[in-house]
Amino acid sequence: MAEEGVRLQKVLSQAGIASRRVAERMIVDGRVEVDGHIITELGTRVNPDESVIRVDGVRVRVNDDMVYLALNKPVGMYSTMSDELGRPCIGDVVEHRVRGNKNLFHVGRLDADTEGLILLTNDGELAHRLMHPSYEVPKTYLATVTGKVPKGVGKTLREGVELEDGPAHVDDFALVDALPGKSLVRITLHEGRNRIVRRLLEHIGFPVEALVRTAIGEVTLGEQKPETIRVLTRKEIGELYKAVGL
Repeated sequence: MAEEGVRLQKVLSQAGIASRRVAERMIVDGRVEVDGHIITELGTRVNPDESVIRVDGVRVRVNDDMVYLALNKPVGMYSTMSDELGRPCIGDVVEHRVRGNKNLFHVGRLDADTEGLILLTNDGELAHRLMHPSYEVPKTYLATVTGKVPKGVGKTLREGVELEDGPAHVDDFALVDALPGKSLVRITLHEGRNRIVRRLLEHIGFPVEALVRTAIGEVTLGEQKPETIRVLTRKEIGELYKAVGL
């Protein structure tokens, strides 16, 4: 390890992981990893701009310039940073509530009729990997559909159906609630073709009346209200890194 750089316990402290004293104990206990190697020596120096640092297997974000946000996009809003026709878009929310927002990528496009979780970040590599189908990051939705969903639908969707642009299947399916003339179902899948959830459900005879994306990977919407933005926790950021191999 190079002599130049910043002491590892100081980097962990500045990243908000723990006080320096607690960070030192973490290092001695073998809980800290730098560039794939467990570090137990307290004198270790690192380059925080280049080194990949993990605590308990979860990557630590050490760059203060990086922004990681969760937006609950409401129905009627477009998943773009600007709109030539003046329609409401997520860029409007970002402009009013996030400082230094010019370089944010939006991850997890949703059609205007769908509510739910969209991630916003200026971490280009993370955004690229989260959007790339090869990393297969799962996305979970709650859909209100017309009709009573019988047993066997989940098996059909897991095995896959043939859509006009090729076969598609879900990773998980569950009936959450049965309402008069409607059903509430939960679907998890990892592909992101246009309107894929709506098309899948309509294909098997259950048109979607309302759709909400509740999770991308380990990041969940929870009780977050529509048109609000929150900062991702350190654990959530680490889980996203882990999901795409960063």
